[in-house]
Amino acid sequence: MRIARFSIDGNVAFGAVEGDPAGPDGLVVDVIKGIPFAEFELSGTKIPLDKVRLLPPVLPSKIVAVGRNYAEHAAEMGGEVPEVPVTFFKPSTSVVGPGDPIVLPAFSREVHHEAELAVVIGRMCREVPRERAADVILGYTCANDVTARDVQRSEEQWARAKGFDSSCPLGPWIETDVDPADLAVTATVNGELRQAGRTGQMVRSVADLIVHVTEAMTLLPGDVLLTGTPAGVGPIEAGDEVAVTVEGIGTLTNKVVRGR
Repeated sequence: MRIARFSIDGNVAFGAVEGDPAGPDGLVVDVIKGIPFAEFELSGTKIPLDKVRLLPPVLPSKIVAVGRNYAEHAAEMGGEVPEVPVTFFKPSTSVVGPGDPIVLPAFSREVHHEAELAVVIGRMCREVPRERAADVILGYTCANDVTARDVQRSEEQWARAKGFDSSCPLGPWIETDVDPADLAVTATVNGELRQAGRTGQMVRSVADLIVHVTEAMTLLPGDVLLTGTPAGVGPIEAGDEVAVTVEGIGTLTNKVVRGR
C-alpha cells in the first residue's frame, strides 16, 4: 500500500494512493479513516491525486540519519567506512514534502544533494532484536539528506550542516510493501543523472541500523531512519530541480531556491 499525507480545502488527512497513472482515471487517493500507525479503514472516498497537495508523508519527532553507509560514498568523502555506524539527527523542522522548495541557507556556499532510502517507523520500539526489525517498520519513502558541505567540513558537529530548514525532503508517500534489500536509488539534477546506487551496496542493512539505533533510544511511530547515500553527491544551486527516485517507491522532486 502507498500511504500519502495530503491537504485539500484546508484539511489534512492520510490516504491510500491507488490506480494507474496511465489509466483512464489516473491515480486517486482513498481517504483513510484514522491514522496509519494503528488499525484503520479506507473510507471509499476517492479524490484524484492531482486535486490534492501532497505533504511530507510523516511529521517525525526525530530523524536519525546514518553517514558513510556506502563504501564508495565514504571514499569520495575522503575516508573509509567506520567500524561503528556514524549517526546524527536532523530536526523535525528540516522536513519538507514533495514539491516544496529546498531553501539554500545564507551561511553556506556549497550545498549538496544526497539521495537515500528512508525507513518510517510504525510503532514505539526500543532494543529491537534483528529478527524483529521488520515488525517495527511501517514502510519506506524517498529522502534527500541535503547537506551544507562547506559547513560540515568546518564544524565538528553536523547540526547546522545537516539540520537547517528544508534539509530533509521526504516523499512522495510511504510504500508498505517493498523489500529494502536491493533497490535502485538515484538522484538527478535538472534531468542529469548524478547518483545511481543500490541498497544492496549498503554496508549495514536496514535491520542492522534499527538494532544499532534502538540500543540507545526509543523510536516513536512516524520517526524516520535515513540509511545513507550512494556515491555521486554533488552541488545544487538556486533554480535546480532535484529528483530522488527509489525503486518500488516513487520519485521525490524539489526545486532549489536561495534563501534571503
